Amino acid sequence: MRVGLDVMGGDNAPQATIDGAILINKELPKNDRLVLFGDRDLIAEELKQRDENPDEFDIVHAPKVIGMGEQPTRAFVQKPDSSIAKGFEYLKKGDIEAFSSAGNSGAMMVGSIYSVNNIQGVIRPCTTAIIPKEKEGITILLDVGTNPDAKPDVMYQFALLGSLYGKHVFNIKDPKVGLLNIGEEEKKGNLLAQSTYQLMKDSPDFKFYGNVESRDLFNDKVDIIVTDGFTGNVVLKQIEAMYRILLKRGLTDEFIDRMNYENFGGTPILGINSTVLVGHGISNDKAIKNMVLLSKEIAEAHLSQKITEALNTYVENKKQGNNN
Repeated sequence: MRVGLDVMGGDNAPQATIDGAILINKELPKNDRLVLFGDRDLIAEELKQRDENPDEFDIVHAPKVIGMGEQPTRAFVQKPDSSIAKGFEYLKKGDIEAFSSAGNSGAMMVGSIYSVNNIQGVIRPCTTAIIPKEKEGITILLDVGTNPDAKPDVMYQFALLGSLYGKHVFNIKDPKVGLLNIGEEEKKGNLLAQSTYQLMKDSPDFKFYGNVESRDLFNDKVDIIVTDGFTGNVVLKQIEAMYRILLKRGLTDEFIDRMNYENFGGTPILGINSTVLVGHGISNDKAIKNMVLLSKEIAEAHLSQKITEALNTYVENKKQGNNN
């Protein structure tokens, strides 16, 4: 398997991405290959400074960088030689099976939609966050920023995408889905939450638990928590802020350690025809390593194919429902 990494993306690039690439290479099986996208001379020089052999990596020359503040669509089109655009070019051709970047997340979304395209039937791709449960295991929160104005049918698909992600990548046997709300009762919440509840209720596509509140984020009630991208992003950043405050005060234990974003490194863009991961802009070498290794796991799980199969079943269920 060939997995790609944008060396130029991220606040700490290229130093953090090169250090991460070295860590990745130590853990990849011999039959796998890490493909680095960025300025070839810069990458080679950085590797040599660390006493690493550039021949241990495949390096694709991509001298341009899409900056964090650039308009994603314009930059993606105007910079075909950028590390992100080149990465998607290789992904589209099948020359790599997964692509990761801690760079401009908007450009990564643009590349995902216009280069490898949505899976047929997926209305809007989404992104996730991994939240540790207090006892053990994880909860998957989605969406966390990609779709701030999601509609009920989009939210329904988030539940399906999250269930498949949890089952096939994190080996959650029978994922329970909860809808984030301000109360557990069916009629609670705004119009979006109430309408989404009605769609999810009695769903044949996933195991719906019902409404959950934000105090349930870390307990065992559910495995997948669905919300719109606006709310999900607020929740995620609040968790990140609390984690930093706890560390600053010297308060830590095994559970708090599991809140560290570095443990997973990045989030996949769910609902596209390939494997693409977006990392935090401040990613260090450990986060870069774990992001790319997660991309390999997702590609090996054939998640996009399983989503396609599930979406076909979902469409058939809708047709049968309309005919009855």
